[in-house]
Amino acid sequence: MKIFTLIISALLVQNMVLSRFLGICAFLGVSKKIETAKGMGAAVTFVMGLASLISYVIFQFVLVPLHIEYMYTIAFILVIAALVQFVEMVLKKTMPDLYKALGIYLPLITTNCAILGAVIINMNEKFNLFESLVFGIVSGLGWMLAIIILAGLRERMEANDKMPEAVKGLPASLIVAGLMAIAFLGFSGLV
Repeated sequence: MKIFTLIISALLVQNMVLSRFLGICAFLGVSKKIETAKGMGAAVTFVMGLASLISYVIFQFVLVPLHIEYMYTIAFILVIAALVQFVEMVLKKTMPDLYKALGIYLPLITTNCAILGAVIINMNEKFNLFESLVFGIVSGLGWMLAIIILAGLRERMEANDKMPEAVKGLPASLIVAGLMAIAFLGFSGLV
């Protein structure tokens, strides 16, 4: 039951981008097209899941035994940076179109505070290895859900020729993201 609660909480109730407001930069920057949003969401989910797993191991089996727990931020950032480099190399070789579409936002996953936030939440909540992995993957899926919804809405707004010029583009995206965050507040009673 605890895992189910953790899944619902990470996906909907405490969504990284719509409830915790982490990872906004890439969320707004890569949400113009659904295909690009899917690719970025998958990359963030992969990095967040793997970073949660590796960071747990490093924290429990390196930092704690050496009594240098205070170094967790630096250690977690190094793990995330290495994983992003790996993802970037794989995408460049296997999916060059997606690699080009993601552009500067792919290396920015390194500084995506949603990923660092997930691994720090794992540590602060004292999740075990399995819970850390589940929380990381599901938090990434929640981030991906939010960016795909926003991308779909942005595509529809771009096709609408009746939208006032003053709110086209980023202003409309910010308004929609705010409304999405309010809508996700409705899930707060689930957990």
